[in-house]
Amino acid sequence: MATSFCFLIPLFWLISSAVKPSDQIFVFPQVWIPHPAEWNNFAIALTSLPFGQFALNTLAIAVLVTVGNVFSSAFVAYGFARFRFPGRNVLFIVMLATLMVPGQILLVPQFIMYYKLGWINTFAPLIVPAFFGSAFYVFLIRQFFMNIPPELKDAAYIDGAGEWTIFSRIYLPLSKSALTAVAIFSFQGAWNDFLGPLIYLNSQKLYTLQIGLTEFEGIFHSNWNYIMAASAVIMLPMIVIFFIGQRYFIQGILMSGTKG
Repeated sequence: MATSFCFLIPLFWLISSAVKPSDQIFVFPQVWIPHPAEWNNFAIALTSLPFGQFALNTLAIAVLVTVGNVFSSAFVAYGFARFRFPGRNVLFIVMLATLMVPGQILLVPQFIMYYKLGWINTFAPLIVPAFFGSAFYVFLIRQFFMNIPPELKDAAYIDGAGEWTIFSRIYLPLSKSALTAVAIFSFQGAWNDFLGPLIYLNSQKLYTLQIGLTEFEGIFHSNWNYIMAASAVIMLPMIVIFFIGQRYFIQGILMSGTKG
């Protein structure tokens, strides 16, 4: 309870500051309940830049990244969990070893590759890699697949089902918790991504919310109530998504770690 309260204090201060007059932001003692509450801070913050376009760009990227990560990672995880082939464990270890490679090391070679493909100032560098799977998500889903009794697959074989039918009609429906956890991770990562759009996007019409918020901070660098208002609105979808899917999210994380 005490730990939750400590985490909620910054959130409450953010929301409180979003509706404060500018002269109540940094006063001491701290003003927790603004007087008067200036709700027009949200209108001023969200109309000063095309945040509607930024939100559509971010939503498109986040949805496609989520779809790509969920299905590609599940497909690879099924192969590692249920197919027997030479070198399977070695390949799995090599895949996990890529998690130890810092992402900053790959920035320059990836930028050169995308530049030669003509993908700079497009959404492609932010979306296409998701359709090739993620090592962490493959590991998470694979651990969940290992908990599904193999007898289900054997019974499906006897009934004449192929691998695609078994994967799509048995393993995926039974793995909603793990897939939901991956979906939440993916959507949150894409929604909050700052470095990727900063590197690959140049036109304002393609900006995401995180880049738009940075540009907004440059314009209203001394108006923290407007900055807090914009930040609160941008953060709201993540809170809503987590509370909607928290049961599946927690169950997916717990179940994925019960068997190696």
